[in-house]
Amino acid sequence: MLNNRICFFLILLILFTDAFAQNRLTIKIDSIKSNAGVIRLILFDKNENTIAEISSKIIDKSTTITIDSLLDGTYALKYFHDENSNEKLDANWIGIPTEGIGFSNNAKVMFGPPAFEEMIFEVKKDTIFLLHPTYLIN
Repeated sequence: MLNNRICFFLILLILFTDAFAQNRLTIKIDSIKSNAGVIRLILFDKNENTIAEISSKIIDKSTTITIDSLLDGTYALKYFHDENSNEKLDANWIGIPTEGIGFSNNAKVMFGPPAFEEMIFEVKKDTIFLLHPTYLIN
């Protein structure tokens, strides 16, 4: 009887732990134009709620951002190369970004940002992305 209870609780513990699995998301961004400024990244959940906002130094024209303790789920991210560290995406007089921009899945920019559906990805285990910013104006 005691062995049955112990087995039951062990099974519950395993199921409970797996249901709230936490993962590591590693994002490597390369092909950055220069080491000036920082990369500013925003991670969203499937409802487009902000999960994390991160700034990262650029070394050798690349940076790596790690987000730990991420639950299984659907996410999207966007980032920009804040070359002058003014904490905003600079644009010219008609609204075209003058700093590098990028999105999860390396989704392409076509007359505006990509649709959210083009950026979504699933996290069910530790995940690694390699992303490349787009510079619309040099």
